[in-house]
Amino acid sequence: MNRLASAFTLLLLAGAGMGATYLLQRSSAPQIAMEQRMADSRKLLDVLAADAYDNQPLDQPLRLADAQLSHSTLLGGYRATKTGRTVAVLLRSQTEGYAAAIELLIAIDADGKLLGVKTLKQNETPALGGPIGDWPNNWLQAFSGKSRNDPPDAGWALKKDQGQFDQMAGATITSRAAINAIHDALRYFDEHRTVLLGGGT
Repeated sequence: MNRLASAFTLLLLAGAGMGATYLLQRSSAPQIAMEQRMADSRKLLDVLAADAYDNQPLDQPLRLADAQLSHSTLLGGYRATKTGRTVAVLLRSQTEGYAAAIELLIAIDADGKLLGVKTLKQNETPALGGPIGDWPNNWLQAFSGKSRNDPPDAGWALKKDQGQFDQMAGATITSRAAINAIHDALRYFDEHRTVLLGGGT
């Protein structure tokens, strides 16, 4: 009888433990999911200074019209605001690299100047175009502060193509693709500025 009672007690304790674990997991799952989402958001949005905005840009995606551009396609857009004022627009852009599609996140301030560019996806050759996926990325940082007309259209090319930009070593096609996509995004911003900044439809 003692054995049966002991086994029953153990079974009850195991069941109670499993139940408590289940309830703990259920109650903490939303908090864990929210923290993971915030971490993912920070990683995606690290083209912006953390104190530059106070909203959750990824929770408010923009509707983008005419998303097929000259050298790239816009996959999405987001608006970063601080105290209700738009401080930046982020455009997800996809362009064709050497090996496959390259996806970039391009941050543009309210005046149309480039704040930063981050590669989200790429499958370029590791020793050549692959470094475009590094973060931070010195080559991509060289575009910060540029705008649609700074340099003029002809300057938005590699130096070997009579433009103003150096290429990544041994990665001509990857470099051209990124430059074209960045210039496309800046042109798009300039042409759709009012809507992107939240001033019209």
